[in-house]
Amino acid sequence: MRAARNLLSGVTHVVAVVAPMRAELRRILEAAGCGILESERTAQGMGASLAAGIEATADAEGWIVALGDMPLIKPQTIVAVKAALEAGAKIAAPFDQGGRRGHPVGFGAALRTELLALEGDLGARDVLRRHAADIVRIETDDAGIFVDIDTPQDLAGLSG
Repeated sequence: MRAARNLLSGVTHVVAVVAPMRAELRRILEAAGCGILESERTAQGMGASLAAGIEATADAEGWIVALGDMPLIKPQTIVAVKAALEAGAKIAAPFDQGGRRGHPVGFGAALRTELLALEGDLGARDVLRRHAADIVRIETDDAGIFVDIDTPQDLAGLSG
């Protein structure tokens, strides 16, 4: 819920791609203000899920790909990625001072065809690799660009 709220504070339209029959997750995301796309393709992995989301929003001028398990990304980081896309970036992503790329990653409409072709669980890594020279680097001190919650221990670590 927190990841969705942070994303919605920086952008106007959010579509969450979720597996079918996840009524509780759907309820939570809708309550946060997200549109929902139920897709069987989620079972195929991150790339397939991303392609489903791009397909459902094919008329968009760009996409900010954010993960639901990354609740600590600051809204201003999301706004900076959005601003870079609006300024014409093909890809925009936050980087720390050490040069590590984090999330979320923004993709301009010029990459629509490549994003629609994604499958499996690799997400958009190959797209990022092919277009590395086109990435607009958003320097940030937002440690949340690296924090994802995958286990109950990760969640406990946030409150501790």
